[in-house]
Amino acid sequence: MFNFAGHLYFDVGVATVTAFADKRHPSELTEADLEQIAEYMEVEYLRQPLRSFLTVAFPNSGFTQPAFFEQPEKQKLYAHRVLKSFRADAQRTSEICVFTGKPATAVSYDVKDELLPGRAFRQHIPLLTGEEPINFFPYGDAGLPVSGEAMLAIQAFPLGCAKVGGRLLAVHSDNDEILLHFAAAFLNQNRRAVQLAREAGSTKLPESPLSRGTLLIDTLLKASRMQKEALEEEQAFSLTAYHLSNSGQGVSLDIFYLPMEIIGFLREMQSDKYRHQWEAIVRRAWEVAPTKKGGKQKQSDFQPRINWLYEDIFNLPWNAQKFVRIYFLRQALRMAKPLSGDPRVGYSLRQEIELVSWGITARFLRRVMNMEQERIEEIRKLGDRLAEYVSVENDRRFFQGFLRESRYPYFRSLLLKANLASVRRGNPPLITLEPYITVFEEGDEVARADWSFARDLVLIRMIERLHETGWLRKNSDVIPEDNAGEMQADQD
Repeated sequence: MFNFAGHLYFDVGVATVTAFADKRHPSELTEADLEQIAEYMEVEYLRQPLRSFLTVAFPNSGFTQPAFFEQPEKQKLYAHRVLKSFRADAQRTSEICVFTGKPATAVSYDVKDELLPGRAFRQHIPLLTGEEPINFFPYGDAGLPVSGEAMLAIQAFPLGCAKVGGRLLAVHSDNDEILLHFAAAFLNQNRRAVQLAREAGSTKLPESPLSRGTLLIDTLLKASRMQKEALEEEQAFSLTAYHLSNSGQGVSLDIFYLPMEIIGFLREMQSDKYRHQWEAIVRRAWEVAPTKKGGKQKQSDFQPRINWLYEDIFNLPWNAQKFVRIYFLRQALRMAKPLSGDPRVGYSLRQEIELVSWGITARFLRRVMNMEQERIEEIRKLGDRLAEYVSVENDRRFFQGFLRESRYPYFRSLLLKANLASVRRGNPPLITLEPYITVFEEGDEVARADWSFARDLVLIRMIERLHETGWLRKNSDVIPEDNAGEMQADQD
């Protein structure tokens, strides 16, 4: 009966109807399934808490307009027209629905019969224009021609969204399974919230306890497709999240895009090879109880809303270098507000050596940053050779200089001196010209713009190897308690 059309409101609405009917795909839906969710909405949309919830999606509709509240028969007529015009016996017009390609219905979607039959406006479809403006409509005819099936799906749209910050959070994807997963997850949350609000006598639907970025990643990772072994043949997909309000008090729309490269990386982190260490990194990114003045933390019933790693994922790949330094090299974010509950303030390389992983870093470089495999391999080899040199020669000074030097000429001199010292002891060179240029330079003595980031990557591999050999346990003081090169928080 249905299929996805590539439009946010329609597709999320169809996915919501599918989840409500406990079907696996919209093509399995029957008229009885549509009747079932229409009956549910016809009851719940006319009372609290959903009546208040719908003001963010359908202001001035028969569900939310106060003028309708004292006219129950008029409100029921409105609900019947917008929710049950899909029926086979419904009359149709010669106009074609913009979503389904089926004929639009012959009834007005409002109790004002002077409106064009089958035409939808802002009270029916979020972010559309009102009844009077003719801008952006074909031939200057106000409103969109919509079939009863599409109208039902769009009215179901809010049920397949999460409520975050007073707005709707909807997720669209080019993967049908992921689209259905998000709609089903948000539908189940909303139905539970309706029940809890009614039991508590509340007129408001509670918001999600998580921030929008954290909620998106947390929900995504619970999808069965994300949890399948990465060794399976992988179907790449992306997703787009829309944080919107159609409220008359403030129309707004923010769009967040998660490309297939980043989703592929997250999916790989769910495999047995990386899951344990990745989950440890994620756990340390959850918001902690804010500290009061005097050093006391708030009560133990504190529930974290934000996972900062999840939030920062939405700024990738533009903030990739910062992401690596904070989460993989454990550099503290000193400019974050110290009492805010941001755990990144307390990150410490010395205290969190076990969270440093070259394997995770290498997959991030390849998947997210699209770094050449040859350069990644040269970085790993250099890290191995330098770690062996530090361990065998117990060269604490070299390690400290490598960790802290921020000026390229001095950094280059540091490597040359170590290289010369290794050769004088009768050992092979630590680094030769071609690999060095591949990692650090554009040409002879011309540093790469990202040379310090390359140094951080080599350092990640060195630290992992030195931790494995036990050298860092014996020489933990070579890492300063306050990390060098501390990151500054974003000003926004």
